[in-house]
Amino acid sequence: MWTDDGFKDYELLDATSGERLERWGEAVLIRPDPQVIWHEPRRHKGWKTADAVYTRSSSGGGSWSANKLPASWTVSWRDLAFKVKPTGFKHTGLFPEQASNWSVLRGSGAGKVLNLFAYTGAATVVCAKAGAKVTHVDAAKGMVTWAKENCALNGVEARFIVDDCAAFVERELRRGNRYDGILMDPPSYGRGPNGQMWKLEDNLYGFVKKAAGLLSDDARFFFINAYTTGLAPSVLTILLETLIVPRLGGRAEADELGLRIGSTGLFLPCGATGRWQRDAAPIGGCGRGTKS
Repeated sequence: MWTDDGFKDYELLDATSGERLERWGEAVLIRPDPQVIWHEPRRHKGWKTADAVYTRSSSGGGSWSANKLPASWTVSWRDLAFKVKPTGFKHTGLFPEQASNWSVLRGSGAGKVLNLFAYTGAATVVCAKAGAKVTHVDAAKGMVTWAKENCALNGVEARFIVDDCAAFVERELRRGNRYDGILMDPPSYGRGPNGQMWKLEDNLYGFVKKAAGLLSDDARFFFINAYTTGLAPSVLTILLETLIVPRLGGRAEADELGLRIGSTGLFLPCGATGRWQRDAAPIGGCGRGTKS
């Protein structure tokens, strides 16, 4: 499991009975998590004094209760700052388990980087801060606006595109554009601009194959994030080994991402990441995410 202990403004304080107790800067939140299937006593005092609790609705979605949070605030990871806020779909705009990937990206070198399904742009900020020219693509205009705010917080710039990622990749292939690094964080389920259904298990291989065609001859990395619980990390390794390594060499590796639970010292699984890098050295290690 890949983890990162450099995120001082985030802490997973406890986890039990389907919920996480988390500290985001000074704010303490309770949010649901389907991976937390165990039922241990809630000993941490934060369970009773949390600033906000997200509760799912039986009809879908959910809402925040006991909400004592500001409209938004910032948290820091190393020398970078990110805007977070409570959203109507339980998230805060940042996935702290991704810090393991950010640690790798900091040392991945400059060049042209394509960030697909780029959300609020944490990886965009990391890559831009490292000197890359980043193209940030997401179909949700609101998320792209949020990403622009994160870039402004850190004094970096990027090229922002509001578009369907599959359509954008197709156009870039026709244009002959190439990138030195590609990141993607595709959803488990979704619909394209013409109503076509996206399901990660069914569509990921074809999408990765097309996106890999955008890698330059000097490409440095290709990352895939997958939050679908039924998709094993080794599947991501196979995709990268078969679609990228034969052409560009390098090394492919995948593992779970995780967060340390403060109350127990155990690790909560938070999806998987597959990483291809031209550097053939093992991907885990000091300063580049750790394996636990």
